[in-house]
Amino acid sequence: MAVPPYNPFAADCSLRYVLITGASMGIGALFAREFAKRGRHLVLVARSAEAMHMLAEELRRSCGVRVEVFPADLRNPGSPERILEFCRLRHTEVDLLINCAGLSRAGDFDDIPPGRIDEIVMVNMMAPAKLIRLFLPDMIAGKKGGIINVASLGGFQGVPGLGLYSATKSFLITLTEALHAELKKSGISVTSVCPGFTDTAIFEHSGHNRTQIRMPVCKPEVVVEAAIKGLMKNRMLVYPTLLDRVLVYSQRVASRGIAIGLAGFFAGIRSDR
Repeated sequence: MAVPPYNPFAADCSLRYVLITGASMGIGALFAREFAKRGRHLVLVARSAEAMHMLAEELRRSCGVRVEVFPADLRNPGSPERILEFCRLRHTEVDLLINCAGLSRAGDFDDIPPGRIDEIVMVNMMAPAKLIRLFLPDMIAGKKGGIINVASLGGFQGVPGLGLYSATKSFLITLTEALHAELKKSGISVTSVCPGFTDTAIFEHSGHNRTQIRMPVCKPEVVVEAAIKGLMKNRMLVYPTLLDRVLVYSQRVASRGIAIGLAGFFAGIRSDR
């Protein structure tokens, strides 16, 4: 018998929690607002305790939901285990995990400080994988749950000037594909949303000059809406805009070299040495 897609707004989800990493700003904060507006309790995880507490108070007051706040630096290898322990101590049953936290560094790979490589890999790859592994058993036991991984169009090919970032997003996409197949009969939906460049603070934090980007920059609200719709339909990969879809499918007719060259051109980070 086919298992119906996971519905995060079903009545039997009302006492469970949505856990969102990178929840203090940008796409993560928008996910928090959207789920709170629709009555879901939240666990917010990010480095900025002050920003999260302000957001939590706003959502408690305006939406009447319970919001737990756990400041954590996902660059620290032990953070996923501490997040799980926090949820168990607070008796917060998580049925939806949104891996939204991410780091980037614009520039050629040989310019990235070695320590920064560790941080990007930890936040973009290791933390999501460990969080999924830690929270998945309870979802499987309850035969209900969802996972949203925030990836990127950059994960479909190497992006010159964003080589490490694009590689980590490729990891998230392929992990999502495998989990989607493994869990398709378990009542758990696994979705990766793959936007192009999105209007968030990641540009400033990564040193990426957004004025050099040669393609439209997507609004984060569009990404969040597409991700939630995709999860409810149990879509493996979600492309928020028509342009995103066209760019992905155009790779079927373009050579790999052309796809990589175009990705670098659109990113607008570097010129040939």
